[in-house]
Amino acid sequence: MPADGYLERLKREGRIVVVGASLAGLRAAETLRTEGFAGTLTMVGDEPYEPYDRPPLSKGVLLGRTTPDHTALPRRRALEADWRLGTAATGLDMAAKRVRLDDGEEVEYDRLLITTGVRARPWPHDGEAGLDGVFVLRTRDDATALQKRLADGPRRVVVIGAGFTGSEIASACRERDIPVTVAERGASPLVGALGGVIGQVAAELQREHGVDLRTGVMVTGLEGDSAGRVRAAHLSDGSSVETDIVVVALGATRNTEWLAGSGLGAGPRGIACDAGCRAFDIRGIVTDDVFVAGDVARSPHPLFGYQFLSLEHWGNAVSQAETAAHNMLCESVDRRPHMWVPAFWSSQFGVNIKSVGVPSMGTELLISQGSLAERRFVGVYGYQDRVIGAVTFDQARWLPFYEHLIQTTAPFPPPFPTVDRRPEGARPVPADFPDPSVPTHGPTVTLSGYSPADRRMTFTPGRH
Repeated sequence: MPADGYLERLKREGRIVVVGASLAGLRAAETLRTEGFAGTLTMVGDEPYEPYDRPPLSKGVLLGRTTPDHTALPRRRALEADWRLGTAATGLDMAAKRVRLDDGEEVEYDRLLITTGVRARPWPHDGEAGLDGVFVLRTRDDATALQKRLADGPRRVVVIGAGFTGSEIASACRERDIPVTVAERGASPLVGALGGVIGQVAAELQREHGVDLRTGVMVTGLEGDSAGRVRAAHLSDGSSVETDIVVVALGATRNTEWLAGSGLGAGPRGIACDAGCRAFDIRGIVTDDVFVAGDVARSPHPLFGYQFLSLEHWGNAVSQAETAAHNMLCESVDRRPHMWVPAFWSSQFGVNIKSVGVPSMGTELLISQGSLAERRFVGVYGYQDRVIGAVTFDQARWLPFYEHLIQTTAPFPPPFPTVDRRPEGARPVPADFPDPSVPTHGPTVTLSGYSPADRRMTFTPGRH
């Protein structure tokens, strides 16, 4: 049957399955309906809730300003979908076009979209992770449980990891006047995402707000009492911190284990896909009926050397989901690439932090406006003589301008004066990112190599 005939039949009576009842999954489903898909739409999600917004969990929910059940994402339109909530996908048979579920059922598809996202990385020692008072923060249930404990007025909270999530949790604790210790193995908070220069600003910000910030140390163990409640955290410098709440903020793990043995190009770094969101198989061959979007995806970006980017960004999830949904219903000539420029925001200790581009690729940093000392500035990152990223502290109105510089591959340093450049912005300085071989907490953009179709790479089937 000609491709156009198949697509018309797909739109009219086809079966599309979305695995991942997430922000990306919801926006993709809405786009499918908007673009004329009238067939069967099945939404599979391992949580019992319909899609909800995660950023408020570490902000408004922990502060008691909103409740987890008020974080549901607004609907753009009716979906008329078959919701399989509280049901996890356990396997994929690409030859038979079936998704296996943990309730024993199998769901057949003509097109599959995977939006399974990430989960919080747990404390690695199971016995210690199971102590009463040890938390992670990723889901509605996580936020509900942690908020209740914070409302009880703990003696002290220990946060392991000073990436964005860990820093936002620490900020919420201080706003609630709860003593908090943050342990970070890097030299400063946010160092993996924004580099050491900006990290030092974040460190000063935390300490001025009363955070007991310990950098260059690791938590070596958690100690419980006779009742199984956490009572102390032991650090690599030999010190201990007494506490009754520990929040583990060690980053995220991509939800790809259920795809083991499927033949899809999926592993710990995510699911590789092309610029049109079509997934690759383990041989580096693009599939025609499996698409991927959101935090679990690894996709190439022409602005960043066609390296694969794994993005844990709200805006990227929406944009990529809409692109994937559009392309699922189109012939190749009508498909469009996912070209969204990474952007991220965080609110902590009274400061609004926003970034655009890929700061972590930067080797140099120029404070083009404002002042680090005043914590109101724009920092521009350079890589190979071009603008590659920017970050603002309480200067977000300038971000679209710097996004334009990134999109147009403008030279670095920018060859023009700015309205508020101080002496410290006279010349670039090293951005001071840690050695990429040393793990840090909190990068929201991960560079993960080149296309699996690149002839310079060797693939061994079954090894991810």
